[in-house]
Formats: sequence, structure tokens, C-alpha cells
Amino acid sequence: MVTTTDIPVIGRRERNRQRVRARIYTSALELFAEKGYDATTIDEIAERADVSRGTFFNHFPRKEDLITEWAEDRRRTLMDRIEQPLGTGASDTGALLHRCMAGLAQLSEAQRGVTEIMLTAWVKTGRPLTEEPYTAEVFARIIEIGVRRGDIDARADPVLLGNLLRDAYLGVVYRWARRTTDQERIAGELRDVLDVILRGVATNKVAGTENDWPAA
Repeated sequence: MVTTTDIPVIGRRERNRQRVRARIYTSALELFAEKGYDATTIDEIAERADVSRGTFFNHFPRKEDLITEWAEDRRRTLMDRIEQPLGTGASDTGALLHRCMAGLAQLSEAQRGVTEIMLTAWVKTGRPLTEEPYTAEVFARIIEIGVRRGDIDARADPVLLGNLLRDAYLGVVYRWARRTTDQERIAGELRDVLDVILRGVATNKVAGTENDWPAA
């Protein structure tokens, strides 16, 4: 049983620190949306947040750390939306995967301008190669649940499928971010891609085997 004494109390200094950090981060995203990531300077962010340049560096040693914060913020938001269904097992595997994809779509569509700018900066700074692939890990967890339930073929590799779903998700997001009309929505395409992966597209006549691959 968890009591109130088990819950850590955040002191005033820490609360103030968190508020300043959040203000810097929010100010940065506003400026990125207005001017673009590359055109925005640290001095401009500090001025918008009403902090000194030194205070900025106390929270974000590099401008690129704001990109990491953006990615982490998306991870936290996604996990908040799907952690309860994952833990209770109340939904079937397909529904869990669709919930995850829908959450990712909502994150992107809610702030399209910021998403386009930050996604470009995220790619330019090599974050896809260096950051932990949390979306792949979430997808893999769901696949593992599906295998245990018998919803997913026991021969399926959760890690491989998790990476495949992440790659599909990122491909859709990249294409969506390059479109010029606000009428385009990401949710429908992500739903369709997921349905194709879950159903499969090959008939028995065209299904390949490992013997079809050339020798290494």
C-alpha cells in the first residue's frame, strides 16, 4: 500500500526550476514555429522566456537539447495515452496498435507547424540514429502481448515487427510533413498502413521463402 509519505515532495526551488525550464522550452517552440529552427538564436529564446543566456544554458547546454526535449515530450504524452490499456490488457492487440498509431497521429496533427519544423531538425541532427527508438519499443511490447494471447503468430519476432511499425510510422510522418495542404491528415494513412501490415498482402502463390534469397 502506497502512503502519502512514500510520495516524494517537490520543494519550491525545484518547482521554480521546472517552471523556468518549461517557459524556455515553450518559448523556443513558439519561435521555431515563427522563424524556423535554424533562424532562431539562443538569445532570442532567452529574451522571449525572460531569462538570462546563462539560465538558458543551465537548463539546455546546447540548442540541440531542445530537440531531445521535444522528442521526450512526445514519448511521455504517448505513453500516458496507452500505458493503462497496455497494463490492463483490456483491448485486443489490433485495437492496442491502432490506439498507439492514433496517438502518434494526434501528436503530429495537434501542432502541425511545430511538428514539421522539429521533425526536420530532429532528422538533420541525426537523432533517428542516436536516440532510443521508443516507438519501436512500444510496438514491440504490444506485439509481445499479442503473441502471448494468441492474436499474433507465435513465429513473429516482436523486435522486428516493432522496428517495422516504427519505420512505417516515420515514413508516413515524413511524407505528411512535406505536403503543402492542411487538408491532408496523417491518421488515415497510418491506419491503412497498420491494416496492411496486420493482414499481410501475399497469397500462398507469391509468398516467398528464405530459399529465394541469394547466398551471402
